[in-house]
Amino acid sequence: MLHPRIIQGGMGVGVSNWRLARAVALEGELGVVSGTALSTVLVRRLQEGDADGVVRCALAAFPFPEIVKEVMGRYWVSGGLAPNSPYRLAPMPSVAPSPHLDRLTVAACFVEVYLAKQGHSNAIGINLLEKIQLPTLASLYGAMLAGVDYVLMGAGIPRAIPGVLDAFARGEAAELRIDCEGDAGAPIVQRFDPTVLGEAAPQLKRPYFLAIVSSSTLAATLAKKSSGRVDGFVVEGAPAGGHNAPPRGALQLDELGQPVYGPRDVPDLEAIRGLGLPFWLAGQFASPGKLAEALAAGATGVQVGTAFAFCRESGVVDSLKGDVVAKGGVKLFTDPKASPTGFPFKVAELDGTVAIADVYAKRERICDLGFLRHAYRRTDGSVGYRCPAEPVEDYVAKGGQRADAEGRKCLCNGLTATLGLGQRREGGVEPALVTAGTDIADLRRFLGSGQVDYSAGEVIRFIRGGAVSELRRE
Repeated sequence: MLHPRIIQGGMGVGVSNWRLARAVALEGELGVVSGTALSTVLVRRLQEGDADGVVRCALAAFPFPEIVKEVMGRYWVSGGLAPNSPYRLAPMPSVAPSPHLDRLTVAACFVEVYLAKQGHSNAIGINLLEKIQLPTLASLYGAMLAGVDYVLMGAGIPRAIPGVLDAFARGEAAELRIDCEGDAGAPIVQRFDPTVLGEAAPQLKRPYFLAIVSSSTLAATLAKKSSGRVDGFVVEGAPAGGHNAPPRGALQLDELGQPVYGPRDVPDLEAIRGLGLPFWLAGQFASPGKLAEALAAGATGVQVGTAFAFCRESGVVDSLKGDVVAKGGVKLFTDPKASPTGFPFKVAELDGTVAIADVYAKRERICDLGFLRHAYRRTDGSVGYRCPAEPVEDYVAKGGQRADAEGRKCLCNGLTATLGLGQRREGGVEPALVTAGTDIADLRRFLGSGQVDYSAGEVIRFIRGGAVSELRRE
């Protein structure tokens, strides 16, 4: 198999959108769309009016026209919503989603992958988070309907995903065990049957599965004990943006309150190489020297996120991109409390975003998107949902610990606002939340003389050091 040297990271909610992934693929590298919250992204694009018509063009290619009619009837607004009108919400994910939500999620992931694949024959991937389990099955099926070539998944231990890909490729239903807090009863198993779309399921191409890991131990576990074939690994270090793996051992914080990473947290590349599978290194690898270092260590190449997150084609609104690039460096804080997942999460301290204390304090806590809600077992045996970033009293009333809610940020709303699709509320539009890796300190190296922004192609050419990309046979 020919694998690309450079993987573009699948970042945020729509930061790694179809335009960015397509631009990277046109350069011969692996463009990756973020699969997080795509149902929300789709319905808000439609409510904005889809002025250039690309979403409707992709929906016209969706093989189930009755579902397109259903989605358009619920969410499309010709000419777009009035400026202060709130977006209509899609249903929140749950253990037993409605047929409408399943169909919407399938369509949303199909749209993003379909658009990314237009105009070329190179590979496109989709990135999902193990911590966001509830929409996973429908998301994978939608991406596979569009012919996705790679699935990348981290933020947990995605042992079940290879088997899901195998089942969908055969045209069969698939199941996924759902984590449930306080669960002493029978396991909760979610099932997705492709016939929910309205007819017999076709056989589909099985994409390559790359697990995102931070240790050789996890890589070995996934290679040997997953439900199907693991095709490789992205080995991500602490400098990477978004969610980071917690440090090994007891949590220690530095003087700023950030987790302290030590020698035990450095991946054992020799052990990973010994597994005999392709791997890519991630976390501050966006340079020719770091690419050479990765290749010398036996890696197939590198994964790069932050450099692409602020390029011209990414989904981040232009005002935020311009602010970051113009400053030539933004302070980052690896926040041990921000994410409802409990994983450390890197936050860029930009004015007007919820990273700023007074903006965070003024924002009314609300949970109306629900992608990071945790399933939990109620005392009567039924399943409920709670999120440490929801209103504190609501969380406590559901059995959550008050201390677990302290300092939590609503990633669902904040990251969606980073695209310019923040919900409009009585108190104003939702503030953005920007995440990045440590490479945010040196984005101006991608700028040519007189430039104020840069393209995905310029990032790729910089990393290659002017050389034409080579594909490595595995």
